[in-house]
Amino acid sequence: MADTRLEPLVLSDAERRILQGWATRRKTAQGLALRARIVLACADGHSNIAVAARLRVSRTTVRKWRSRFLARRLDGLADEPRPGVPRTITDAQVEEVVVRTLEEVPEGATHWSKRELARKVGISPTSVHRIWRAFGLQPWRTEDFKISPDPLLIDKIRDVVGLYLAPPANAAVFAVDEKPQIQALQRTAPVLPMIPGVPERRSHDYVRHGTIDLFAALNTATGKVIGQLSAQHRAVDFRDFLDQIDRQTEPGLAIHVICDNLSAHKAPAVQKWLLAHPRVQLHFTPTYSSWISQVPVNRLTTTMSHRRGYVPGAAARDEAEVTEVAEPSPSRSR
Repeated sequence: MADTRLEPLVLSDAERRILQGWATRRKTAQGLALRARIVLACADGHSNIAVAARLRVSRTTVRKWRSRFLARRLDGLADEPRPGVPRTITDAQVEEVVVRTLEEVPEGATHWSKRELARKVGISPTSVHRIWRAFGLQPWRTEDFKISPDPLLIDKIRDVVGLYLAPPANAAVFAVDEKPQIQALQRTAPVLPMIPGVPERRSHDYVRHGTIDLFAALNTATGKVIGQLSAQHRAVDFRDFLDQIDRQTEPGLAIHVICDNLSAHKAPAVQKWLLAHPRVQLHFTPTYSSWISQVPVNRLTTTMSHRRGYVPGAAARDEAEVTEVAEPSPSRSR
């Protein structure tokens, strides 16, 4: 029932269409949609109490937006400017910061610092940092890259990637890598065990007992890792590792080994071994392109563990253990 004490709220056809659009459109802000529904209900002749009960809002809210609409029509439903400090950085200053960062360098330097650029533009260093963060600019960072000069780059990439995406039937594909010169260290005092409130403690000084090399082969289909330790990194050591891969692979499977271009992989001792084991075939990654190997792609974590306790004498190197953790990528697992 209409309340005769209220000023009538009459809508034009254009205003009604706009309000109905605001009230039903999915992308409209919920606050604006509610205000449009309040005005539409009031225009139908309902009282403030009835509209409040129907839309589950307070009578004060209905009274506010009815009055705002009567005074300013559609413009009255928009949010008023909120209080706060006025903006002090103009769009031109933001553009200047971005352009200078990308296209200029200060005299005698390789890149801008936020303080130097702030003095140049006339804003605070914090504002420069916010602008850099908003546009994803980090002038203090650099990254290196290397273009492979390998004349067979495309052919080798197709060969290696083909083994990953479509491995041959009745074959096992291994990605092989080495971690050379791992230090065998002996602490000068026994490690103190962890107790509540105190972490494990060990002396900062140590005695070196030479280095050791780690060979690892990742089965790209199963994620299984074959590891081997070697005192040196020679062609015969790599040959022995290939021999271990051959022994641990089912006899009926062909073996495809993906490795980098290290000279030890191409030495006569390795070539002679390959002739005696025809089911093993080496596939070399392009020069400066070892990133194509599945070992780093799958984040194979292979570390040397020397038992953080006291390892006596030169036996430290013999007491080393290989801890292998393979994390095959779900998108590449088969």
